[in-house]
Amino acid sequence: MIHTTKSKRDPVGKSEFPEMTERKGKGHPDSVADECAEACSRALTSYYLEYFNRYFHHNVDKAAYVGGQAAPEFGGGVILQPQEFEIIGRAIDTAVVAGKLIPIPVRTICREAIYDVFRYTFRNLDVDKHVIIDARTKSGSIDLTGLYNQEINGEDHVPLANDTSFGVGFAPFSITDNSVYNIEKYLNSDEFKDICPASGEDIKVMGIRSGKNIGITIANAMVSKYIMDKSEYINVVDQVKEAALKVTDKFKGYHDVKVSVNTGDILDKDLLYLTITGTSAEAGDDGQVGRGNRANGLITPGRVQTLEAAAGKNSNNHVGKLYSLMSNRAANRIVNELRGDVVECQIRIVSQIGHPINKPWLADIELITADNTNYDTVSAKAKEILQAELDDYLTLRQELLEGKFKVW
Repeated sequence: MIHTTKSKRDPVGKSEFPEMTERKGKGHPDSVADECAEACSRALTSYYLEYFNRYFHHNVDKAAYVGGQAAPEFGGGVILQPQEFEIIGRAIDTAVVAGKLIPIPVRTICREAIYDVFRYTFRNLDVDKHVIIDARTKSGSIDLTGLYNQEINGEDHVPLANDTSFGVGFAPFSITDNSVYNIEKYLNSDEFKDICPASGEDIKVMGIRSGKNIGITIANAMVSKYIMDKSEYINVVDQVKEAALKVTDKFKGYHDVKVSVNTGDILDKDLLYLTITGTSAEAGDDGQVGRGNRANGLITPGRVQTLEAAAGKNSNNHVGKLYSLMSNRAANRIVNELRGDVVECQIRIVSQIGHPINKPWLADIELITADNTNYDTVSAKAKEILQAELDDYLTLRQELLEGKFKVW
């Protein structure tokens, strides 16, 4: 059942209620855990399809990213203990073909996928020396594996939900949301890293808005081999700050924006955010799947949210993952296609285990509409858009397999 609610709230960006928005960058230990889990899921699915021409059950959505120990110093430093990363979960590891039992190298597939993530995430981390990688997986339970294999007989072959769970989404991003999201994306882009190689990939951006004032605080791990003394460190911090301010110029409108970088530094005691590899995981910070960004790439305590971790869960029938993505996609479509009529949209979708994914137990679309809008017309169109996203499940599944968008 799809339901609509006419909201009486003010749009987030215009509300007097203060905003808080956070994004953990690609080198943050929690984001690395998410990316590794999702990479394992894609790699397993690709293997299953290539060798068996079907989707098999898996959920590799747990991880232990254990920080190491390091002693960075200007111009270099020493790695004292390597980081450790272990993926944990369930995945089909044998299949029967023509009466013959065929083993599936789940552990090897996952380890290779994780190695690739570390290689393309970090410029200054030697994956062969600085991190120990392993996988600890078991096959899935008989009931969930059996449920996974059940499909409705029909042209769409829509799988049955593997859990009673929910996903949420909203649109559009506010000025604060856009600033936080795009600052991290730019600071971690090849364009900026080529200009400022001393900026590591472990970046966290926190934004707050109170009235017309926006404050941005950035924690950016700096790479020691590119920084020879304290004055060079200060120059790099200034580069990061200036780059962030340029990003906010695109979004801020009439807002006043203040950016602060590495506020935990104590310069006169030489306590600086200095790393060898570009991530805090080298010296004790740990990571887990689901502790970072939600499926839309942000952490937004003033908006509708769920604790559901999308990364690493199978893309065939895990509703906690699929509904998190579908709700955000549908909310954006509703705002864009009904521009001028819908100011803001929040969506919540909940499933019942064993029921078709495209027929949720309940889906609620909360709409903030413009003045003088025909609500019945807008409501009907919003329902159509959400149902279309639910029915377009196969497209979403394929895009996830191809890694066309992030889930964190």
